[in-house]
Amino acid sequence: MKIWAHRGCSQMYPENTLLAFEKAMNIAGLTGIELDIQLTKDGELVVIHDERVDRTTEGTGYVRDFTLKELSKLHIYAGENEIQHIPTMEEVLDLLEDRLKSGMKLNIELKNSIYPYSGMEEKITGLVRERKFENAVVYSTFYARSLSKLKDLAPQSELGILDAKASDCIYKMKGDCGASVIHPFWKGIDVSAEDLKGYTVRTWMAGHLFPERPTGTKLNLNELEEKGITDIILNEPERYLN
Repeated sequence: MKIWAHRGCSQMYPENTLLAFEKAMNIAGLTGIELDIQLTKDGELVVIHDERVDRTTEGTGYVRDFTLKELSKLHIYAGENEIQHIPTMEEVLDLLEDRLKSGMKLNIELKNSIYPYSGMEEKITGLVRERKFENAVVYSTFYARSLSKLKDLAPQSELGILDAKASDCIYKMKGDCGASVIHPFWKGIDVSAEDLKGYTVRTWMAGHLFPERPTGTKLNLNELEEKGITDIILNEPERYLN
């Protein structure tokens, strides 16, 4: 089973922050880190999951309605005297550069299924190409049309189609969206392991994000492998690899 960090180490540290990514990149044996991108009002790539800033900062409103300068003034509280901010994609690549060059992967999810940011595919693929990380990056999205664009823009990079159910991922893939791997919810494996043979099945978690307390339990990875899952994107990868 290949282990990925979901929005960084998002159980113990605020999701999609440089702190969460730094903690994740230092975990021995980690396959990669997953994160989410959106565009600011002035067209800058920033790393944040929700379309609104309300849940993770003290601000209110949609990411697309803030300039980068305005977003940079918002705080993400990470515990005693620790304050983070919404990072730019450039900042994240600067942080992870050495690890990406030495084999770690980066799953960039384009958050464009609710608000289809114009030009986001061109911006992110251009930045990744400029930094020479094409072979280290996986692009994923729920929006099949976006993957079709990414297929032409980033032929070297792996493309993953997201959906709640494995069957829906496979359906979209067969519609020629360009995906080469499927990214269903980890509880959404609704086809047999036999039917999943030959696929990379990279599942994702939800819930139990900072500052929620750890549950104290661990997934049985052997059982998940028996269902056909090959990779899992976890909120607390450090519990499985350290």
